[in-house]
Amino acid sequence: MGNSEVDDLPEQMQVRRQKRDALLEGGVEPYPVSVSRTSSLKSIRDRFSHLEIDTKSGIQESVTGRVIFKRDTGKLAFATLREGDGTELQAMFSLDQVGEAVLEQWKSFVDLGDLVSVTGEVITSKRGELSILAQSWQMAAKALRPLPVEHKPLSEETRVRQRYVDLIVRPEARSIARLRPAVMNSLRSSFAAREFIEVETPMLQVLHGGAAARPFKTHINAYDMELFLRIAPELYLKRCLVGGIERVFEINRNFRNEGADSSHSPEFAMIESYQAYGDWRDGIELTRGLIQEAAKAVAGSTVVTHFDGRESDLGGTWDEISLFESVSSALGEEISASTPYAQLVEYAKKVNLSVDPKWIHGKLVEELFEHLVIKTFTKPTFVMGYPVDTSPLVRSHRDIPGVVEKWDLYVDGFELATGYSELVDPVVQRERLVAQAQLGAKGDLEAMALDEDFLRALEVGMPPTAGMGMGVDRLLMALTGLGIRETILFPLVKPE
Repeated sequence: MGNSEVDDLPEQMQVRRQKRDALLEGGVEPYPVSVSRTSSLKSIRDRFSHLEIDTKSGIQESVTGRVIFKRDTGKLAFATLREGDGTELQAMFSLDQVGEAVLEQWKSFVDLGDLVSVTGEVITSKRGELSILAQSWQMAAKALRPLPVEHKPLSEETRVRQRYVDLIVRPEARSIARLRPAVMNSLRSSFAAREFIEVETPMLQVLHGGAAARPFKTHINAYDMELFLRIAPELYLKRCLVGGIERVFEINRNFRNEGADSSHSPEFAMIESYQAYGDWRDGIELTRGLIQEAAKAVAGSTVVTHFDGRESDLGGTWDEISLFESVSSALGEEISASTPYAQLVEYAKKVNLSVDPKWIHGKLVEELFEHLVIKTFTKPTFVMGYPVDTSPLVRSHRDIPGVVEKWDLYVDGFELATGYSELVDPVVQRERLVAQAQLGAKGDLEAMALDEDFLRALEVGMPPTAGMGMGVDRLLMALTGLGIRETILFPLVKPE
């Protein structure tokens, strides 16, 4: 960076850059390849928690941390160091321990936000504060940008765009970052206990399928052909069932070229599972078990406390309602899969629902449901029985014409999971996918493609199967009460 560019920096950044240059001129590396570290701050706190007030342990340690508080007096200097998990420890600098030159270097060159190594004796102060009484220190990394003021809350936009800063200053951000792997471990343990096998399926696909969603497109130069980023792993996981892997799951990254809001992200994590010789009821039992076991793993109970203090009870069995019956009740008019489309449009007008002319019959029913029913849920609820024309991969309901054996699980007002009795008849599946292809030809960007290799796999023979898909980011939402951009560590955002 040239001098003119440095001059354009804010004053604090100019001062910090000058300190960096002064360190280099004095033969001190502001970004050394390594520094002394014999113990973590957490380990120090665990091992020396028994020390009484104003006591010296006689044990020397080297610790590292980010300086988040600093107070300099004449012959003494104090600092609070913080490491990644949020553990803090006081560092004390005394003139008689380190000498005038070292103390002055600390006072002159160290700013809030710097990463440092401090070597000294573990003691407790006269106030009982566990501390490192410094004998020496090293700069681990000079921070050229100041940290935000800790007592002034970061805006959501800043938290999302600068998650690295968010993790430094906000305990909730650190908690969420560590909660996610705990949930992942719980999910994998729950599947292992049920004898499911974890697999990986392609993210780059020749055809997009497995969900009604608009895909991202890309191009492979080696084959000079168009490819799609995965919108769902379903069709590959079903191939596993054909091949004899009777209980299979994948924790996967999916990409959907759609809107972004408090519960939708273009890139998101999902878990999908398939269980041979099961049906949609088995999927309900599995899903409830996964969620309740995850809650117990991170909260010790099926009652979870959200970050705003509200409690959410995920325990027990959950309500089940019929999609068509719930819409009928809300409208005060009975509707079914055979209700004429024109009649549904009239009902939509009466409840002030704008109808997109591209919506097919089942889509309009689902939009009526979302408009009228979801807001009435007060606890976890399985919505049972969806229209056949919006569910091309699902087995027809064994009793109700025009309906499929599909459920959606709603928690806190958003869809958390979905489950099917899977369609395994290759002849019917071909008919459904042909109908989807026809919708795509008419301009439906979310319609599925006709996947001949998937149909060929079904023709080999796939057993009766229960399928389930659940958003991992949304599971974190259900456990924490946060929006999706807070549960994803680095969500996609538009450039500034």
